[in-house]
Amino acid sequence: MSAIIEVQSTLTDRYQTTVPETVRLALNLGKRDKLRYTIRPDGAVVITRVDEAESDDPVLGSFLSFLASDIARHPEKMRAIDATLLARVQALVGGVEVDLNAPLAADDE
Repeated sequence: MSAIIEVQSTLTDRYQTTVPETVRLALNLGKRDKLRYTIRPDGAVVITRVDEAESDDPVLGSFLSFLASDIARHPEKMRAIDATLLARVQALVGGVEVDLNAPLAADDE
């Protein structure tokens, strides 16, 4: 999105709100979809749609929550991956194709 769009909604007495149509369209939201609220250190809140596959895996969801929390608590520890490490990783797995939907072989379970 190239332009910043701002919209508002109002909280009810029960702290509920309707997600504005502009936001629903931007996030491709449907009824019963889940939202994630990420609170940044500067107080900004980012709302994103939870992908269906992510919400189905409680371990992945917990791990991603842990990462988000750790990054928020210690942003100074974030480091870029240098070109040497990236080249090594690509050399190791660059040509490997993986079908994440294929069932595991008996030996892999």
